[in-house]
This record gives sequence, structure tokens and C-alpha cells, in this order.
Amino acid sequence: MAMTTLSTTVDADNCGRVDLVVRQLSGTSRSQVRGLVDHGCVSINGAACTTLASLVKVGDLVSIRFDPSQRYREKKKRWDDRTFDVLFEDDHIIVVDKSAGTLTVPTNRGDENTLVDRVSIYLSHSRSSREAWVVHRLDRQVSGLLVFGKHEAVAKRLIEQFKLRKPQRVYAAIVAGVMSSDSGTFESHLATGKNLDVYATRPSAKAERAVTHYRVLKRMSDTTLVEVTLETGKRNQIRVHFADAGHPVLGDPRYGTEQAAHPHWIRKRIALHARSLSFQHPVTGQAVTFESPLPAAFEKFLSKNR
Repeated sequence: MAMTTLSTTVDADNCGRVDLVVRQLSGTSRSQVRGLVDHGCVSINGAACTTLASLVKVGDLVSIRFDPSQRYREKKKRWDDRTFDVLFEDDHIIVVDKSAGTLTVPTNRGDENTLVDRVSIYLSHSRSSREAWVVHRLDRQVSGLLVFGKHEAVAKRLIEQFKLRKPQRVYAAIVAGVMSSDSGTFESHLATGKNLDVYATRPSAKAERAVTHYRVLKRMSDTTLVEVTLETGKRNQIRVHFADAGHPVLGDPRYGTEQAAHPHWIRKRIALHARSLSFQHPVTGQAVTFESPLPAAFEKFLSKNR
């Protein structure tokens, strides 16, 4: 690799933004200049230049050290979005860690800035318009892992996996009260009322079988940290099952609300987090697993409650 160094001393005619100096010095395009800066090829007075907006004054020494045969492409900027973090991405899928307080998809009221909207904007960043295809959902006040398809065909393959209950979804929850059993299973048939509340009922054409497995991770004086594994994935399933058992999820405004209130759980969110997601990659066929750490709200609560 033959490296070349070009240098110039800034005079009154070219002082100002460093990118203009670099472009004049190198004779390359604007995108190539951005790439040179991103790859650490540009320095000002011997110090690395990290932004195109850096200003140079008369007497400054601007240098470029680069391989003329190499094309220096601009690096993709880190996406900063309060609604999600990207855990994994390839040409077919994207796995994100959703923040609590974000709707996965719009309701009938036409909500804006839902997760699917934000992920679609991310996928379209510096590219032509692209759409994120929804595979599964999390409640608004629940955080954690979700996978989206980048193409409709890929999303359909993933949806089929979820229908067949192949993906493994593991949650962490802090529930009210001290659970006596170290592990167990909740099984019932769930239906949705006119007010959209989900409730347990007898088997019928309008009720769906729901199965939730749990394991106690930590018992505290008046709450319990549990690991929850879904066998089925019905709406509000975990919240309803634990509330019906007398141990509602902390912060739940809909199921077991009075018991779910706790003086140390002050967040406007539910103490439920999708922490692990495993499935078969819809294109490669490889088994993949993604993990998300406990949110700061969980860690803070657990440190205060023994």
C-alpha cells in the first residue's frame, strides 16, 4: 500500500472550513473528502481532524495521508434515536432494542413516530426510501427486543416461525408480592373485551389458549424478579397471567393496578422487558440469539430493594 502525504499551509485565501481546504488539496469529490475525514486521514497541525466542520485559520498546517488507489467511503453515522437501539442488521433483517413508551405500530388513531415509523426512517437514512416490515409487537410501556424484516417476503417467513412458536422469547419482570414457587406455568384462555382489556375465560371460539412459563430469579421483601418464557404470544398475556395470580407486573396501569403500584417504582413504564430473542434466520437458516441487558430502571429498583 503506497501511502501519499499532501500538506498545505492555510493562507488568507483558503481559511475557513477544513473540508474546502482538503478538497482543494486532494482534488477529490465532497463524498471522498468526508470519507478521508471519517478514516482519520486528515490532520490539522498534527492533530487528527474528526469533523468536516472544523475551522482552520491562517498559518494552520493541513495534511492528508492516504492511499491514492483506495476509495475512502463515508462511514455510516451512528443512529441516535430515543425510541430504539440497533443490535443487529444485515441485508434481510434488523433487530432492535425498543424503549418503553414507544408504540410498535400505529393504532386506529393514526399515531405518529411509532417504532415501525422510526425504524423505516433509519433504514432510509442515506438511501432510497425503505420500509420496515412488522413481525411481532411489544406493548407501549414494555421495552426490549424486536425483529423486523427488511423485505415483505422475509417478514412473512419470520411471521410463520412465530405462528409455529419456534422463536424463543424470554422476558424479565418485577412483580408485586413474593412468589412462593421457584417456577411454574400459567395456562388459560384469553379473550378481549370491548374496552380492549384482556381477560381469562372458558374455552370458546373467541378465546385463545395462552401459556406462560416463569422462573424466580430473586425474591425481595415485597416483590419478585422473574424470568418469563412465552410458549404462546397473545396480547397482554404476561400481564394478565401474573395479575390473575395475584402478582401483577409493577407499574401496570391496566391489570391489578392497585397492587402494581410500588413507592420505589416511579417510572411511567411497566416493569417488563423482552431480554432475549432466538429464532432461525429467515434466509441463512442459522440459529441466532440476541440479548438485551436489564434497563436502568430495573437495576435502580433492584439495588434499592432487598
